[in-house]
Amino acid sequence: MEAQREKTHTCGTICLKYLLFLFNMLFWLAGGAVLAVGVWTLVEKSDYISLLSSSFYSASAYILIAAGVIVIVTGLIGCCATLKEVKSLLIVYLVLLLCIFLLEIIAGVLAYINYQELDEELRQNLKVTMQQKYQQPGEESITQAVDKLQQEFKCCGSYNSSDWRDSAWIQAAENQRLVPDSCCKTPTELCGHRDHPSNIYRVEGGCIMKLEDFILNQLYILSAVGVGIAFLQLVGMMFTCCLYQNLKEDSY
Repeated sequence: MEAQREKTHTCGTICLKYLLFLFNMLFWLAGGAVLAVGVWTLVEKSDYISLLSSSFYSASAYILIAAGVIVIVTGLIGCCATLKEVKSLLIVYLVLLLCIFLLEIIAGVLAYINYQELDEELRQNLKVTMQQKYQQPGEESITQAVDKLQQEFKCCGSYNSSDWRDSAWIQAAENQRLVPDSCCKTPTELCGHRDHPSNIYRVEGGCIMKLEDFILNQLYILSAVGVGIAFLQLVGMMFTCCLYQNLKEDSY
């Protein structure tokens, strides 16, 4: 009877080991995905940082990179603890999972709060930034960011193309441009002298709403990834507790 019980415990432990190992592989892949999103955000969308007075956008990217690294390291610790059946490492792994889970909740709340502030800041500052800093000396990063924004999102001006009428650069320009060349559907030198809808993104609207939609979509994606990782963590914590209990019983 004792041998049968020991055999049952051993089989249960082996099953839990493989289940937890599979979980760690999924968790490790999730960490890699978060890291990749963080790097992509920082590299591909970094031009937009200069359009925001707050550091929320760049901070979010660095937080994603740090979170991805922490998740990958935690997954590696979990694999070592599972394969070697080290109970002390399992406890460390369980604590790390719990900490990451709590940090995800805090980060989610802060992201929601900061998005509201970022949205208000975007509405207040983007128009002023485009009108006062575009093509001005020492503001090359702003100019590049605005040009990329208008071409990538197919928009012109902050709210509409008429915003450019009050631009310091347009008013001082000797080439009689009405809008920047980046407003044109097919950008060429001096194409901005004509603001007809067939030439520029006039009826498509301004850039504020499109940039807001882009940021909101990014938050939705991150939220979905966060929920998925949180679910994996709950499953992982359950498997870890079960494996720890089985190892504890097997040692007697």
